[in-house]
Amino acid sequence: MNLKHKILFKLFLLLLLTTPILVSAQPGMDILPVIKLTAGQTDSLLITDMFYSGYYTAEFQSTPNVRVLYKPASRYVFFTPSKNFEGLDRLKFILGNVPHYFFVESSIKLEHTFKYKPQGSPKKVNLFGTFNSWNRESIPMSDKDGNGMYEVTIPLNAGLYEYKFFVDGIEIEDPNNPDQKPNGIGGINSIIVIQPRHAEKHYLHLLGKKKEDHKLILSFYYENENLKEPLTAKNVFALWNNRDFIKSNVVVNGNNIDVMLNNVTQLEECVVRVAISYNGAVSNLQTVRTKNGDVTDTDKTWNDAIIYSLMIDRFNDGDKSNSIPVKNSELSDKGNYMGGDLQGILNKIEEGYFDALNINTLWISPVIDNPNEAYEESPEPHRYYSGYHGYWPISSTEVEEKFGTMDLLKKVVTTAHKHDIKILLDFVSNHVHIEHPFWKEHRDWFGVLELPDGRKNLRLWDEQRLTTWFEPYLPSFDYIGSKDALETMTDNAVWWLKETGADGFRHDAVKHVPNEFWRLLTQKIKKEIEIPENKVVYQIGETFGGYDLISSYVNNGQLSAQFNFNLYDTAIPVFISETGSFKTLDTEMKKTFSVYGVNHIMGNIMDSHDKMRYMAFADGDVPLDQAYNNEIGWNNPPQVDNKESYEKEKLYLAYLLTIPGIPIIYYGDEIGMTGASDPDNRRMMRFGNELTNWEKEMLPAVERIIKLRKENSALRHGDFLTLLAEKDLYAYIRSDMNERLLVVLNKGIEAANLKLQLPAVYELKEAVNLTDNKNVEINSNTLNVDIPAVGFAVYKLK
Repeated sequence: MNLKHKILFKLFLLLLLTTPILVSAQPGMDILPVIKLTAGQTDSLLITDMFYSGYYTAEFQSTPNVRVLYKPASRYVFFTPSKNFEGLDRLKFILGNVPHYFFVESSIKLEHTFKYKPQGSPKKVNLFGTFNSWNRESIPMSDKDGNGMYEVTIPLNAGLYEYKFFVDGIEIEDPNNPDQKPNGIGGINSIIVIQPRHAEKHYLHLLGKKKEDHKLILSFYYENENLKEPLTAKNVFALWNNRDFIKSNVVVNGNNIDVMLNNVTQLEECVVRVAISYNGAVSNLQTVRTKNGDVTDTDKTWNDAIIYSLMIDRFNDGDKSNSIPVKNSELSDKGNYMGGDLQGILNKIEEGYFDALNINTLWISPVIDNPNEAYEESPEPHRYYSGYHGYWPISSTEVEEKFGTMDLLKKVVTTAHKHDIKILLDFVSNHVHIEHPFWKEHRDWFGVLELPDGRKNLRLWDEQRLTTWFEPYLPSFDYIGSKDALETMTDNAVWWLKETGADGFRHDAVKHVPNEFWRLLTQKIKKEIEIPENKVVYQIGETFGGYDLISSYVNNGQLSAQFNFNLYDTAIPVFISETGSFKTLDTEMKKTFSVYGVNHIMGNIMDSHDKMRYMAFADGDVPLDQAYNNEIGWNNPPQVDNKESYEKEKLYLAYLLTIPGIPIIYYGDEIGMTGASDPDNRRMMRFGNELTNWEKEMLPAVERIIKLRKENSALRHGDFLTLLAEKDLYAYIRSDMNERLLVVLNKGIEAANLKLQLPAVYELKEAVNLTDNKNVEINSNTLNVDIPAVGFAVYKLK
């Protein structure tokens, strides 16, 4: 090697050691998750749920705080944090001679004792709630002292929990706890809030960015009201693309932290994550994306999605020739086909309806072929329904003829893409209809309807979660017992994406399908679509249950997200009930962040095809405890009687469009459509002159609210700082490296004048109201704002 080559080689080595580079031994490796642990307890995780790779010959390294054991044969990684360790740690593994880093967060749970004194001498008393996904059998209570008081002590993380007692088969709320909420199905749940161990205010603020000498410097500020010792580099945990920063690129000066990226022009893409761990307290995790040497808000990710959910049959009839309802004398119009089709969707895309609404993603109900007969529902009063909704598949490849053809579906997708709209298909993996060839030819692929005790395994949602049937004519797959079924259905899902060019899936009934299915499907999607096509497929699932159950399906090896029903279940009574408090909602919001992170892509809803429409609550037609009363829609269907109810829905939509996560607009929300439970919440969509005057006023107002999210990156990628959470008032700041937005909600019946104290470190001078473009001066970090009754405001802070 001559002198010139030696010099070039040394320069290359120097560049390699000091420059973050996206390309690694694993091209496109997923951003590694933060692993949540409990001090002193061993937990395990499949390495395939951490990241996708062509191989998993990895070498994990332990630290003084966390012992790590990887078993390649099973691909399980075991983590054991020290008994008294709480806070963040940075762990490392080697894969293909390349080091990768990830965070683990260990917490010490607080023990809480539940007590219940029943009348008489019950045979069995159990505790159940959101902390165990409403499992009625897993937490028995006992009367150890013989005094008639049944007790059980369980460890819980901070957060809001709903619970009840299960006494000899009867659900009973806690008679000694006045904090309760309607559960939506005619009952009441008791509520308890577990306060965090570290109750002091602490937060990692984004300050800004600057470029110096080919460096991109990201600045942060750590706020902690109990900071007794100076912050040091050891308290700062920072990664870029699963890589550790060299020490000189993380500078701590008091409470200020600068993180530097060298030679940023050579960095095509980079994800920087920064958090503070101080005396056991862990701050929020800040995430900053850069591209081509600067912070980006134009490189679209799934955080930018604004989803519009529609039922094909109930949206728009674009082709009268295929509007052929099922003929059955016992079939009501509500349970029959109404004529909506793919041509109707295509027409609205081409007309620019979704462009005007500022929608960039469509989730359409199942397009698969369904039976041409009506079937009787098992629960009383045994009504008949057709398969208008699409969830009774009788084919694996054919499009329902009442909706259109495969060629038309492909045209919908390609036309949507020309309008910068992505398409999510609704995939049914749990079951088929008895007319499906799979059921007729492969009975061994399915479970059985009869249980050993003689009962029918029908709608036992939790007791027989992975095997229960929805109806006797909808056999559920047995994926655990049939590898052929597993391979066939995952292949079929991939086929639909390849054949149509769709961008992702909404998955039905996720909790009734084993994790093995989702792991295999996601592995195939990454291998056959994401990597070859350099795209990210979004998969969102439907699961009703506690955080542990729902989150068990959300990771790099399974689903991208699920619907955030836990947050929804808290938000609805807070907004609707006069006694509901935003403080409760803020507690639940922080619980969501603790599970999924602030920059999550879980789906946030106001209503859906399975939920009562929000307007039915807002207009007073349906009380909260009757949310699942199907008879209301049949016997006394809601209609909007009060113009003020539209203001209530606008307020909820303002909340939905300004919080972290992906907002999902259910068709008809944009006009304030009302409706009780299924099928009344699936009325035919109306447009143009079919709208009432109130609905015509509602539509442009909703377009403007959605536009706020579309035009402001902080609402899609920003952090979340609560300024105020009271009974009727909620104020929070969303910040990214490009902007700060203040959102203020008022659900009270009187206007509110607020003096909001803003963080001094932001050095703010004025606020611009984005609804009327009026400027408000900020004096001494204080902002005076007037918020109308049942109203909101969004300000850009400068």
